[in-house]
Amino acid sequence: MKIPNILTIGRIIIVPIFVLSFFIPGFFGDLIPFFLFVLASFTDFLDGLLARLFKEESKLGELLDPIADKILVAAALILLVMNGTIKNYEVIAAIIILTREILISGLREFLAKGSVKMPVTSLSKLKTFLQMLSISILLTGESGNKLINFQDYNAQTIGIILLWLSSFLTLYTGYEYIRKGIDHAISEDNKS
Repeated sequence: MKIPNILTIGRIIIVPIFVLSFFIPGFFGDLIPFFLFVLASFTDFLDGLLARLFKEESKLGELLDPIADKILVAAALILLVMNGTIKNYEVIAAIIILTREILISGLREFLAKGSVKMPVTSLSKLKTFLQMLSISILLTGESGNKLINFQDYNAQTIGIILLWLSSFLTLYTGYEYIRKGIDHAISEDNKS
């Protein structure tokens, strides 16, 4: 087991602990899920960095890394919708993010059959960063509102604004990936 893979597996293991900690009432119920989510998000950055730095990229990491990311983000968004932090029309941003993740997973699986790689773009990395940042801020709950509160913008408002921004980037980057997938499918059909 290489260190990047251990970090990825650790991220998957953190998810059920993160979910359980979300139900702790009060200050610690805001603080613990926030720190677990930030820790898991940091391992996402770190495992990729270490894999490239030490040339320890592996098929296991290639398989587990996107799964770990999607489980973490999906669990967090579902919990935030469930407790009403993300509500009304804001739920649309969460649905956009979750739909894109499912769509891109299917697209990657389809393209892998044809040995077509879908490299992660800089814009996709920015999208992921904004998603993780917005969810982190939203997880702080009332404790975050006490810490971040200047004029009309509290932590929840900032988190929702960033969530919408990340959902727009999600749409754009998702479109780019789907376009490449459709182009590949059409070119394969034309060969037959």
